[in-house]
Amino acid sequence: MNKKVYFQSLGTLDYKTAWDYQEQLFGEIVALKVRNRAAAEGDPLPTPNYLLFCQHPHVYTLGKSGKPEHLLLSGDALGQVGAAFYPINRGGDITYHGPGQLVGYPILDLDNFFTDIHKYMRLLEEAVILTLADYGIEAGRIAGLTGVWLDHLRQERPRKICALGVKSSRWVTMHGFALNVNTDLSYFGHIIPCGIADKAVTSMAAELGGEVPLAGVETRMRDHLAALFGMEISELNGARIPSTVTLNPSLPLPNQLH
Repeated sequence: MNKKVYFQSLGTLDYKTAWDYQEQLFGEIVALKVRNRAAAEGDPLPTPNYLLFCQHPHVYTLGKSGKPEHLLLSGDALGQVGAAFYPINRGGDITYHGPGQLVGYPILDLDNFFTDIHKYMRLLEEAVILTLADYGIEAGRIAGLTGVWLDHLRQERPRKICALGVKSSRWVTMHGFALNVNTDLSYFGHIIPCGIADKAVTSMAAELGGEVPLAGVETRMRDHLAALFGMEISELNGARIPSTVTLNPSLPLPNQLH
């Protein structure tokens, strides 16, 4: 079991570029697992794991179980607010990504950790809950609703602060979480977030009354994920995604791992 996780902090990145990059890393891991299982002899090569953090320009994404009518803007109106729209291959309904939001994409082979998607989702939520607690924000879960919420106990004014949506195949994961740090919450007014019409959305800045340094949130979130999953984080300092999306030569690919 390989618990090393290659971490990249990518800054602000176009959504489609990030999606394509995830797909390529995801595909490499799945292909290696297939080759390992087909090999008649010899030791299997270890499968790599990745954790990508970034922000996106304004974009709405619709999961496989989502309803298109939950986007309340037409194509022309999307252009007017400067947002893109993508139907994508994760679970869940519609959500928003934008500047000031910490988006995390764990691309993990869960065979290296545990083969339990429910546990995987709950640990992603727990890392967010612990990160928020570091800033004095009490958060938790609401039964039947994925993600992380404030006022989750009394539910007098429940509000979502982090959305989750993932895809998995052969125990390999992609997509992940979106934590509202300094997010412009007005963009959520153009959708029915996650298909839930009767609950609000919030951010760390809204709750704390001022902007929160995102780099600090990123560090705490990475460290909590590492502790909960037992990850051995290896930072890919300076590695960047190329302008035309091909596998980044700075990244350790399966045939380069020892």
